[in-house]
Amino acid sequence: MKRIIIAFLCSTVMLYSQAKKPSIMIFPANVWMVSNGYVSEIDNQGSKVQVMDYQKAFDNNADLYSVVNKIENMMKERGFPLENLASSLKDLVDKKALNNMDANSNGSNIASSPRDMLLATARPDIVLEITWSVNTLGPKKSVTFDLKGLDAGTNKNIASAGGTGNQLMGAILPIMLETAVLSHIDNFNGQLMTHFDDMFENGREISLDIKVWDDSPKKLNDEINEDGDELKDDIKKWVTTNTVKGRNKLINSSPNMMTFKEVRIPIYAEDGTTAFDADAFATNLRKHLRKTYKLPAESSAIGLGKSEVVIGGKR
Repeated sequence: MKRIIIAFLCSTVMLYSQAKKPSIMIFPANVWMVSNGYVSEIDNQGSKVQVMDYQKAFDNNADLYSVVNKIENMMKERGFPLENLASSLKDLVDKKALNNMDANSNGSNIASSPRDMLLATARPDIVLEITWSVNTLGPKKSVTFDLKGLDAGTNKNIASAGGTGNQLMGAILPIMLETAVLSHIDNFNGQLMTHFDDMFENGREISLDIKVWDDSPKKLNDEINEDGDELKDDIKKWVTTNTVKGRNKLINSSPNMMTFKEVRIPIYAEDGTTAFDADAFATNLRKHLRKTYKLPAESSAIGLGKSEVVIGGKR
């Protein structure tokens, strides 16, 4: 009986992971944005930083709408849930978020890029980046495209496809693009699903930084019990306990800083439906420090994949 129950549970998890598909958001690739002039520079403490101006791109390039809509329709036909970039931009502009997102509370540096804010708002599992060019040979035209799938949290490349479609006469851009992409799309989607199945089984990958204010009542190397355990030991234990299969990698540790990479967190919260991300993970750690040690702390995140907890006070 025990074997039957285990087999049933395993088959249920496998069917659920296979039936559910990752949510997707489509962006024009940076190389397309830069080559078309939809980029601006801002000063970040004396350093020039490029920021992609997606709103300007949509406002000034009708082809972008056509291309994004065509790729969205192709993915939707294959069962992928979508987050629309243009709609998310409008939501942020309506909230005036884009006007205030590039600086931290004292205006000293960039806290979050437009893309980070869009991802944190729309919360897709995967980002698709598309770039394309139209080739003309007499009366015939074709499209060359490059499509990449990126993990929305880590920005790691997880899928790719590219090529040139057949030469057509009198075809509009969306039709030429569909012709070019069609023979690659199923293999591309297979790569996306391989990554999503890994996320479902092993968790979403994020990074976590722990920092300590100079006047914090506790440093990371302060002892917390009679056994000689330090605060950093408890944080390491908490991170391991609260990650999927205990997967994480501590790559830096000092009295004032800890850096964790390849932190695998659940895709969903305990209710099984609410998306769980880097901000939620950092919030839970902040609450643990407050409840256990009465330590003031603040938590924050950039996009979906970078989280931070600062111990000892608030900004």
